[in-house]
Amino acid sequence: MNFELLTSPRQLAFIALREVHKGAYADIALDRVLQKANLPDSDCPRGSGEANRRLVTELVYGCTRRQRTLDALIDQLGKKKSHQQPKDLRTILHLGLYQLQYQERIPESAAVNTTVQLARENGFSGLTGFVNGLLRQYIRLGKKEDGTIKNEESFLSSFLSLQFSDPVERLGILYSFPDWIIQVWVEQFGLAETEQLCLWMNKTPTIDLRINPLRTSIEEVEAALSSADVAFQRVSHLPQALRLISNAGPIQNLPGYNEGWWTVQDSSAQLVSHLLDPQPGEVVIDACAAPGGKTTHIAELMRDTGKIFACDRASRLVKLQKNAQRLKLQSIEICTGDSRNLPQFQNTAQRVLLDAPCSGLGTLHRHADARWRQTPESVEELSLLQKQLFAHASTFVKQDGVLVYSTCTLHPKENEDVVSSFLAEHPNWEIEPSSVDSPAGAYSTAQGWMKVLPHQQDMDGFFMVRLRKTKN
Repeated sequence: MNFELLTSPRQLAFIALREVHKGAYADIALDRVLQKANLPDSDCPRGSGEANRRLVTELVYGCTRRQRTLDALIDQLGKKKSHQQPKDLRTILHLGLYQLQYQERIPESAAVNTTVQLARENGFSGLTGFVNGLLRQYIRLGKKEDGTIKNEESFLSSFLSLQFSDPVERLGILYSFPDWIIQVWVEQFGLAETEQLCLWMNKTPTIDLRINPLRTSIEEVEAALSSADVAFQRVSHLPQALRLISNAGPIQNLPGYNEGWWTVQDSSAQLVSHLLDPQPGEVVIDACAAPGGKTTHIAELMRDTGKIFACDRASRLVKLQKNAQRLKLQSIEICTGDSRNLPQFQNTAQRVLLDAPCSGLGTLHRHADARWRQTPESVEELSLLQKQLFAHASTFVKQDGVLVYSTCTLHPKENEDVVSSFLAEHPNWEIEPSSVDSPAGAYSTAQGWMKVLPHQQDMDGFFMVRLRKTKN
């Protein structure tokens, strides 16, 4: 294999996608190929190494995220349906169609020619004519009579969806989601809101920083980022949050990283610790602490005094330990093990956080393959686990103490249903609405819990509720 092929972003994306289609997680497959490729910064035939890494990342995550739509395009354009194509050829067609449909900066000729070359280099020399013809047919169909490109959404809608009478199936194919996820959202938000949610979930995710007030100020971090020509903006309602709005390069190279001035945490996740409202000197238990963003935030809000027990499996707590060291936090104590098997914590904490394992339907933009991994059956299993964790974590709370339950999903079976079930079985607990001056208060519902809807608040989807133990 020649040097140009080894450093070709499309070849690297093809290798990663082939692993994803075999069952690998998209982020792991991507990291693996980028590490092996070791893209050069100066000798690369197609530009800088960093630019190539960004293109590989976009192609892998984009093709994974959009695979249902891309399959539907193949179904319309080819004589054989997508599932009847050889697996590697299907992946190559995904790469070509993704560039044509979703990558405005890539010229049509480059998208077609590199895809044909990809087919030739990966065992499909006899099908290069088919690949070329299919892609060029798509280009012809996608143009108006005056030669300009049709609007992306209107073209896809007319090209793929007019034959579908089921609006759920239409949204699923047009925006590349399983029908069952669309159905869950339609039942909660209606068709129009669900379409806006789908659009948001297909956007490239932003990066939010949480400033560590024990080491710096938000103004000092803003000045440092400005000096490094990194664009950012503040996030309303959140006193520690900055959102990066330009490509900042490797996070660890940004000013203040080594000094512990900040950590990466989405704005929605920052709301959870504010809802918990931990006070200096208290005992707090984070029952499902990994990877540790909320644990370290709790320590910052407590001014690093008192004690925070961070519970989770040992392998999952490594990142928490590293971040706590970088942020120079001393009040966190690691406790390895499943929180359902930690009786020593009974009636020991003023506050407990249960950020429960969930389906992640509020963060699908960050995890390209998650929409294809979760199923209605996995949600049922998670709901059962969440109820078990809830019941056990509640025993850690002292009389008149507080428990916050949170998830990053938008599924009632993991949110409202879990809370309602707990309250029905535990009459000594009640929902305590957020205080009006809390950052989380802006997202309160009539029922007393908080919901963050991504397409409305431009943050990850989250559910959280604060409960108080009224009597033992």
